[in-house]
Formats: sequence, structure tokens, C-alpha cells
Amino acid sequence: MPQTSVTDTLREYQSLLELLDDAYWEASCIVHKDMLYDIISIFSQEVAELNKLSIQDHHYPYEVITEGIRRIVPKLESLDEARELIIQRTQTLTDFRDILSSVLGILEDQLRTL
Repeated sequence: MPQTSVTDTLREYQSLLELLDDAYWEASCIVHKDMLYDIISIFSQEVAELNKLSIQDHHYPYEVITEGIRRIVPKLESLDEARELIIQRTQTLTDFRDILSSVLGILEDQLRTL
């Protein structure tokens, strides 16, 4: 299976960030907001680093850049398990399920190669 390109990874991460931002503002509990903010911060750092790459490099296979993204999978899995409690809006929840599986696939491929 070919590795995901930087362009595809950026698209998936940015989609996830948009959904996490929606979920943050929809969350009613400060504990849930803290969890979402932590995940948002980690993905924002990775996206910022990816955006520093030359546009000519975006066709190359994605490789994890920041340390935080290496440790995010357990946090994403916890969010996935509690998603119906944390994510209140139906549309956000539905979209989150779709994008999370894609993001976890990218991250698991990366962790396997480390």
C-alpha cells in the first residue's frame, strides 16, 4: 500500500481540525473542551510544520514531523470511544466518524514505519 502524500495528509488533518473546532464550541463540559483543545493544538503544530514545506515537496510521502503527533493516537482513540458523549451535534458527529478513520489510518501507517 503506497504511503499517503503530504497533500493528502494536509487535507485530512485540516478537515479534522475544522471538525474538532466545531466540536470544541459545541461541547458543554470544560473537561471535554480541554481534551479537544489538546488534540487541536497537536494537529495545529503538525499542520504548521507541513505548511513550511515547499509546494514542490507536497507530492512526497508524508512523514511525521512533530513529537506530539507521534503520541496522539491513544488520545484520538479515547475521543472516538466517547465521541457520542463529547460531540453533541449530529452533523459534526457523522463527519467526525468519517474523517477520524482516515486520520488514524495515516497515523498508524506512520507509527508502523518508525
